[in-house]
Amino acid sequence: MLNNIWSFMILAGVLWGAANGNLSAVTQSLIDSAGAAVSLALTMLGIMSFWCGILQVGMNAGLIDWFTGKMGPLLDFLFPDVKDGHPARKPLAVNLAANMLGVGMAATPAGLEAMKALAKESRGEASNAMCTFLVLNVSSLQLIPVSMIAYRSQYHSAAPAAVVGPALIATGCSTLAAVIFCKIAEWISGRKGL
Repeated sequence: MLNNIWSFMILAGVLWGAANGNLSAVTQSLIDSAGAAVSLALTMLGIMSFWCGILQVGMNAGLIDWFTGKMGPLLDFLFPDVKDGHPARKPLAVNLAANMLGVGMAATPAGLEAMKALAKESRGEASNAMCTFLVLNVSSLQLIPVSMIAYRSQYHSAAPAAVVGPALIATGCSTLAAVIFCKIAEWISGRKGL
């Protein structure tokens, strides 16, 4: 579906440019955009590699285990079915921490690992823990929006970090709404199971 939408938008833009005699401007814009995309991809690859490396160093040094222990009360509240020693507990903590740092791309491998561990216990249906995890990833509380700062820096913003305050407020509100929604849904599903 998305491929069709993007194809339509590109085709419509090219046809509009040709109909208005601006085909050379469309061609130049495509070339400029392709160059900007490659430059941005290289910047983001460097940031993602750096944070994935930091996460790996943390795992090897035992910091992730320590951090998972410190996040225990939060994990117990958010995922009451995922007890200590559960194979999804550590990747859940890593994913949530990486998302809080604003490096969602580096959080993806841990998120996939957590979802696979949670899916092993489900019987073809999404469990409460899986739904909560998905909703939290969509809302994504960001204390430091590293990716957004990198984008703004790439495009020569005068103050790339100026987005930190508004991002914290917006993602804080979205995460609070997500947690409230998940807890209400969990309560409703528990009542139906009685």
